[in-house]
Amino acid sequence: MRSKLVHWLNYDPVVQPEAKSDFERLRYELRPCDVILVEGYSRVSRVIRWITNSPWTHAALYIGRLHDIEDEQARERLQQFLKCSPDTQIVIESQLGYGTIANPLNLYRNEHLRICRPQGLNHKDAQDVKRYAISRLGVDYDVRQIFDLARFLLPWNLLPRRWRSSLFNHKPSKVQKTVCSTMIAEAFGYVQFPILPLVKRSDQHGVQLFRRNPKLCTPSHFDYSPYFEIIKYPFLDLSHQPSHRLLPWKGNVSLTAREASLYMADEIDQRAPLYGEELLKQVQEKEKAEEDDSGKDKA
Repeated sequence: MRSKLVHWLNYDPVVQPEAKSDFERLRYELRPCDVILVEGYSRVSRVIRWITNSPWTHAALYIGRLHDIEDEQARERLQQFLKCSPDTQIVIESQLGYGTIANPLNLYRNEHLRICRPQGLNHKDAQDVKRYAISRLGVDYDVRQIFDLARFLLPWNLLPRRWRSSLFNHKPSKVQKTVCSTMIAEAFGYVQFPILPLVKRSDQHGVQLFRRNPKLCTPSHFDYSPYFEIIKYPFLDLSHQPSHRLLPWKGNVSLTAREASLYMADEIDQRAPLYGEELLKQVQEKEKAEEDDSGKDKA
């Protein structure tokens, strides 16, 4: 029964769109401990999108390559979960049906991605973040937490929020289940790196930060966090173009039927915009021309 539910939630009923970023540039520029946000299309992704009101439905932690992991025990543990070449770029993530696993970065080649880079994270703390994430490999995925999160964030008052919810349960003697963003939030919390902390000011005690419950962390929080830099890698980088006017808008490349419903290949009207009576006159002339054409067709 559980496997059938997992299969149903993971099922992707739509054709995924073309990637919106240059994956080769992204792959080259990635740094260890970057958080990779993914726009998913499975049923569970749609649930997360609905709960969080954000297109980012999954998060993965970029670990780097094997030689980027200085702790020998952590490196050996990682190799137990992922057999790969020394040059393989690795991410650690929590996936429904698989738990916390290590995957090659190439798995996301055709996905819509966003990079969130922790600002000011020093080398030692970066190693500790990776070591913590590696220690979580093999931990199961907490499906219940997704639905508890929905109940907590949405205005449902059938039950008190703290009743029968896994969000506030913690048993130190028992290995907890996790979800993608929770595992990453815990890894950064391990080195006291902020994501979206509560900031309280007091005349007597000054400023104090309070870490957000990691179980309430969603992929969008890394996008919103002022402590993470948003990195984008478009196919055509305007910073390397003399002018956006020189972008290759014209050409002979054709669109598929689906693409034509979303994008336009027509020439852009670059005449000055019309206002007031001139605009009204143009609209009336266009409507009259359409009526004349319609009359000719009927005749």
